[in-house]
Amino acid sequence: MTRMSPEQRGDLAERMLPEAANLAVLVHGDGGPEDVAQVLAGLDATEKDALIVVLAGLVDPDQPVGKALGWLDHDEHGSLTVPASWSEQRSVRDLVPEPDADLDDDFVDQVVVSNFVRGFRVDTVTDAEFLEAVKQCVARGLALGDIDHLRGWPRRTTENWVNRLRKQWKRSGREFPSLAQPGSRTFTEAEVVAIRERSAGGASDREIALSFNVTRETIRSIVRGQRYAQYGGPIRAARSKQPSQASRDYMCGHGAGSVAARPASFQASNAVLTPQERFEVRQRTENGEPVQELASEYKVSRATIQRYAA
Repeated sequence: MTRMSPEQRGDLAERMLPEAANLAVLVHGDGGPEDVAQVLAGLDATEKDALIVVLAGLVDPDQPVGKALGWLDHDEHGSLTVPASWSEQRSVRDLVPEPDADLDDDFVDQVVVSNFVRGFRVDTVTDAEFLEAVKQCVARGLALGDIDHLRGWPRRTTENWVNRLRKQWKRSGREFPSLAQPGSRTFTEAEVVAIRERSAGGASDREIALSFNVTRETIRSIVRGQRYAQYGGPIRAARSKQPSQASRDYMCGHGAGSVAARPASFQASNAVLTPQERFEVRQRTENGEPVQELASEYKVSRATIQRYAA
């Protein structure tokens, strides 16, 4: 099948589907060894190769072995009449023999990794490049399932690839790198109190996050009391989604310095936010406030907020 075009291989596999179904029916009780031999005798080597691929495609590799073989006869006690090891709960995928991997080539093409992480098309990815890309994705807060979505892969593709590499590293005596998300670490009560006190003292979420090597969202959830609510320390009050009275006066023309009170030419040709507001936006985004909430409060677009964000 290696010399055939993808279209030809697809057509051949489609032609073999009825043969695969026939074999499945025969093996499941509608025939015997002679019937199976007769089906195979009518196929050439290329067709047999295609038949094997189609048959493999009919099996769910993530189902337990016992379920995959559940069609076999049972004895009077309801037990499978197959070797005991076949009825275990390991999946079909777990029974696949692991090839001896060559771990000597650890060269990583950073362009490939960058394209992978950004969701761009990547033609080929080595194991080393895949692992580096996964580490960068996890560092950005993505779970393994999120990487499947990013790449447009079937569910659990990333997880299965990672598990295969972990086994290979273990067999070669190497320590597999941790793929724990930065925000998944736990904090002591003293650390939580210190984080909240630093935030109350004016330190930004980003500054605190860098000192603890976690994400800004992790720090924000702590200072707002969403995490470690049982610990003490000053809790940052959630900011109302409604714009403040000063902001409404500024935007609606109730003050001399409001937007509505400005000349039309100024509104048409100048930035919507004043220098003071730009400073406020920069500080508030640095403290982790959502761009959409700020845009609603200041009555501007998300793009405007992002232009002046930290």
